[in-house]
Amino acid sequence: MDSQTALFQQHRPRLFGLAYRMLGTPADAEDVLHDAWLRWHAQDSAALDDAEAWLVTVTTRLALDRLRRAKTERAHYPGPWLPEPLIAESEQPEAQVEQAESLTLTFLLLLERLNAEERAAFLLREVFDYSHAEAAAMLGIGEDACRQRVHRAKAKLREGRPSQPVDARTQRRLLERFAHALQQPDRETLRALFTEDALHVSDGGGVVTASLHPLHGAERLARLYLQVALEQSRQGVRHQLHQLNGAPALLSWHGDTLISASWIDIDTDGEHITAIHTLRHPDKLARLSAVTKAKAGTSLH
Repeated sequence: MDSQTALFQQHRPRLFGLAYRMLGTPADAEDVLHDAWLRWHAQDSAALDDAEAWLVTVTTRLALDRLRRAKTERAHYPGPWLPEPLIAESEQPEAQVEQAESLTLTFLLLLERLNAEERAAFLLREVFDYSHAEAAAMLGIGEDACRQRVHRAKAKLREGRPSQPVDARTQRRLLERFAHALQQPDRETLRALFTEDALHVSDGGGVVTASLHPLHGAERLARLYLQVALEQSRQGVRHQLHQLNGAPALLSWHGDTLISASWIDIDTDGEHITAIHTLRHPDKLARLSAVTKAKAGTSLH
């Protein structure tokens, strides 16, 4: 491996982590890194004072361009759009970089509240720990403008985040209760799992059946999941607990076909589900399905 390639590989985890958080899909992040690599390959790296800054700048700007296009495309997306999980954290070391809360699917969806410019500034400053001056230089804007973008981003994100983070074990416990309720469906049992203003969001991408609009309310969600549970029981669907992006998720299988991946948000008491997001788009599930079929998880029959 030549020195230029080795230097790119050294910084690749950080570059991938940035691109993935910007775009919400691994394939788009990989495309950005491919384009960044082509530009890096054409660059005389020996003439650079700071290779990392150059690479992060190029990656950020490529991701910004792609995100602007994606925002336009998502405006015409059939139904809600949800981020795509990483294939497998254990096999994708990029996933381990600055993981924590900022990599969870819930947080990636929260980032959709931001415009492309706010998202880039926030990630550079708050997740990847560059100074305002460094982030401003990477974005090609003034330092004051960068501070304003970060400030606006934090204000928008604060509106959608719980007052305190929820323990993953508590989240897993409630997800297990939800899975068992699907296996022994009862409307009241299901209803008791949700807060009164609970939210359901599903992404079928117009390819498979999914709610085209978010659904609200414990009663409505209980009726929905009672129907889902009864249908899944007839089809012999099995459920499996799995880690996606560092947080617990529920995978649902029909035979060897992964038909959904769901994750939940819960209240600060850890007793009720405040939101459930279900990814049903076959293309977004395909790569996840390929690596989880042969891997151990907690199956709930």
